[in-house]
Amino acid sequence: MARAGVTAERLTLVAADLADEVGVENVTVAALARHFGVKDASLYFHIRNARDLRVRIALLALAELVDRVAAALAGRAGKDALVAFANAYRDYARQHPGRYAAMQIDLDPETAAASAGVRHAEMTRAILRGYRLSEPDQTDAVRMMHSTFHGFVSLEKTGGFRHTPRPTDDSWSRTLDALDAVLTNWPPR
Repeated sequence: MARAGVTAERLTLVAADLADEVGVENVTVAALARHFGVKDASLYFHIRNARDLRVRIALLALAELVDRVAAALAGRAGKDALVAFANAYRDYARQHPGRYAAMQIDLDPETAAASAGVRHAEMTRAILRGYRLSEPDQTDAVRMMHSTFHGFVSLEKTGGFRHTPRPTDDSWSRTLDALDAVLTNWPPR
């Protein structure tokens, strides 16, 4: 590609695509420079370093995931909302493994507060209000949901479920049934 048209946004999109192909840990400034047909140094006009690039991928991924989840949640409540949220999350992680991995990067508080992660948390809490959970139970439930979703998709990605012939989708469905049951019958403090 020609040097013209290299912007921070294009670099981020290309880096996100590359992350999905080779893993976010393998996305380098040198690899991007090769893609754009420029010298590494010319990219530092648009990004500070490889960490900055990975943070940009994480922010892009969060925004994409939030858009998907919002679309999936439209008009849904209760278990339907929980399942729609979870399926959007899982589908995104499966379709964009590098972007998903980038979302696990620890963001500084200021960056996190300005990210789409805030909207993601608000949507999660909206689902939990449907289960009549308030604080501090909401925070505990948010952590449980994220742990369940992230744990499942991470194990699925690494082949952690290949030891049994039961279809993974069946286990996912039952996991969501169990999560709904826990949220519906949240233990009193």
